[in-house]
Amino acid sequence: MAAPPKKAFALRLDPSLYAAVERIAAADLRSVNAQFECLLREALAKRGVKLEAPNPPRRGRPPKEDDDADA
Repeated sequence: MAAPPKKAFALRLDPSLYAAVERIAAADLRSVNAQFECLLREALAKRGVKLEAPNPPRRGRPPKEDDDADA
């Protein structure tokens, strides 16, 4: 089952705030977008807001089908 599309929106930030998030994203080997998502989830959890667990897209090759093994 495919994950629903993500909501895109413009976000205006102070350049120093963006630079700080960019640094911690690089340290965590994440994109800036993924880092913002992580930080927002952490902040919401601290406030007691419950969210569904993220449903990341499946990566890699699809599993082999048994029909191909006979060929």
